[in-house]
Amino acid sequence: MSFGLTFEKLLLIGLIAVFLIGPDRLPGYAAQFARLIRSLRDMANGAKTRMREEMGPDFDDVDWKKLDPRQYDPRRIIREALLEDEAPPTRPGAAGAGAAGGSVRAAVRESAYAQRQRLLREGRPAPFDPEAT
Repeated sequence: MSFGLTFEKLLLIGLIAVFLIGPDRLPGYAAQFARLIRSLRDMANGAKTRMREEMGPDFDDVDWKKLDPRQYDPRRIIREALLEDEAPPTRPGAAGAGAAGGSVRAAVRESAYAQRQRLLREGRPAPFDPEAT
């Protein structure tokens, strides 16, 4: 995590710190800063180790990149949700429903978007609701 800091910016911050803190106290502050960074790194590693112990073997199976909040894109999530169910809906009383398998699947109601896309693929006009406008 660089927070947008380039080498030049870090160098400028270091020079300002040298002038503000002074050369006498700078080594002490640098050592404190190094201890802080080390303790933060140890805390992060400890949290990771504890999480690995509590989750067990499932810890390695988790796709951490997928859980990264920076990957959140509402448009992608909606697109994936709409394209998730590509199987044609089952209709009650259709041939083969409840046959041989012994399980009767509930009828899946087709969404308005899926119905419109199906009608467009079939070359038929999309449904029109005169009360909607």
